Amino acid sequence: MKVILNQTVPKVGKAGTVVTVADGFARNYLFPRGLAILADRAQVAALEKRNARLAEKVAAKKSDAEGVKAKLDGQTIKIETKVGADGVRLNGAITSQNIADAVKAQLGAELDKKQVALHDPIKRLGTYVVELDLHAHVDAHISVVVFDPELVVVEEPAEEESTEEESV
Repeated sequence: MKVILNQTVPKVGKAGTVVTVADGFARNYLFPRGLAILADRAQVAALEKRNARLAEKVAAKKSDAEGVKAKLDGQTIKIETKVGADGVRLNGAITSQNIADAVKAQLGAELDKKQVALHDPIKRLGTYVVELDLHAHVDAHISVVVFDPELVVVEEPAEEESTEEESV
């Protein structure tokens, strides 16, 4: 029997697909639980229309994500924070929410914290490359500079090489 799945059923198929299942499985399991409907001509036509509308929405979201990628890809944001007594480790941590807020403030792009692919929170000063997952097929990379404005970096002058040769 051919049925249209309303929800994803493990080992059977994904939601919105037409699958062939045993008659008893459909009558006794799928139909009573509302997991599937009978795939007649009218239902298949309605499914095709619904899939076409979904494809348009996905294409629109992808084009929006590509526009955001063009704006953000390769950009650098700076996040100011305080460091501990050792001068390297942060008192807190920089999370994906902090990065999303900094992107909004500095670059003017609206991001959700779930779109920032930060596996571990940033706990040290430095520059980090962070991936932004804007869409299933669109990713962008930004540089995040974590600094403490009160910490003065003192560069030691390079030692001058002696030009005099030592005599033996």
